[in-house]
Amino acid sequence: MSSRERIGAWIESDPVQRVIISLIALNAMTLGLQTSPALVADFGGALHLIDQAVLAVFVVEILLKLYARGARFFASGWNLFDFTVVAIALVPASGPLAVLRALRVLRVLRLISMAPRLRFVVEALLKALPGISSIALLMLILFYVFAVMATGLFGERFPEWFGGLGASMYTLFQVMTLESWSMGIVRPVMAAYPLAWLFFIPFILIATFTMLNLFIGIIVDTMQTLHDAQHQGTRDELERSMHRDNAQLEHELQALRVEVRALREALRR
Repeated sequence: MSSRERIGAWIESDPVQRVIISLIALNAMTLGLQTSPALVADFGGALHLIDQAVLAVFVVEILLKLYARGARFFASGWNLFDFTVVAIALVPASGPLAVLRALRVLRVLRLISMAPRLRFVVEALLKALPGISSIALLMLILFYVFAVMATGLFGERFPEWFGGLGASMYTLFQVMTLESWSMGIVRPVMAAYPLAWLFFIPFILIATFTMLNLFIGIIVDTMQTLHDAQHQGTRDELERSMHRDNAQLEHELQALRVEVRALREALRR
């Protein structure tokens, strides 16, 4: 085994990965503590030292992975994510780049790339994006149609809510989230338009209880598909392993038969 392979196996070993996860959690706590002016005044130096020490470990980890894998390091999306997050933390946060100081907290997101279950959830969400985008487009069309109708129906009496297409879409979004939709919006509208419930109730049933459940359904279905694919891959690998073991056992049995036959012939002589 070459030095690159040994370093790659070591950096990916469970003990090292547990240390990295612990450092990410520690870094998350220090970044949170640094948001408190009182704590910064008392322990600012220690918190900054811990932050820089953890960052140094992350840099060494990335460099070791780069050395171990070479160009193959950038073939993984998770490696690119880790590399980007650590690189942002190395940019001097001063002058026009001062906003990058707030992005240091992105290092906490490395917990996602380190935990297999969290990676699975994120990968499922990414796989579900095509289906989600289709539902989002359908919802946008729905909002557009209902917003045009609401502007024409209620815009004259309630211009602050339905005075224009943008205002109507925002108000309908609030209604969809069920935040103060009844007492805050619908009942005042019904005081002027008693039959307004014929507009709002179907919109809520379609947008809230149907469309949003479609989002959840697509995500759950994608997660189940990925789960089944992973288990199928495990079963296929197990079957291949069993086939190799059986082939090796059969080969050894044939060799043993040859040896036994040769021994019998030698005894007869």
